[in-house]
Amino acid sequence: MARYITISLDKRGVTCRARLLDDEAPRTCKAVWDALPQSGSAYHAKYARNEVYTLVPPFAEPKPGRENPTITPIPGDVVYFGFEAWEIGNPAYGYDEGSEAHSDQGATDLAIFYGRNNLLINGDAGWVPGNVFATIEEGLSEMAAAAQDLWLRGVEGETLSFARAD
Repeated sequence: MARYITISLDKRGVTCRARLLDDEAPRTCKAVWDALPQSGSAYHAKYARNEVYTLVPPFAEPKPGRENPTITPIPGDVVYFGFEAWEIGNPAYGYDEGSEAHSDQGATDLAIFYGRNNLLINGDAGWVPGNVFATIEEGLSEMAAAAQDLWLRGVEGETLSFARAD
């Protein structure tokens, strides 16, 4: 039976529903499902293009490893990234000193992609593959409009939340 999660931009009051890809990414789906709910400051990507994400403390033990990876996510993809502290703590990335990006344990990045032509590359590190673990099946257009508003008006005070759906 399919499992679903909700993903919300809380301040903007927008929620979408995504189906977990248990067959394609079983370890990642288990790690995320077991760790829900998760919520943190929302960020709009600088380099990947049409991406909104949050950074939360690492929660997968053991880490799921690479499965169902992509460097070219499509609209509706929900992607897991596990980062070591040295990978995202560069001051040039603009994260506040107290954010998860500066944690000694690294961070887990939970991301949604809402438009086309995304490319996961970082000028410091090269390709940044992520695990596609869910696909948005309801509310993508509303989430895309809210994500575009984040890009145009800023992310301050916004949170991105992931929870189990009924």
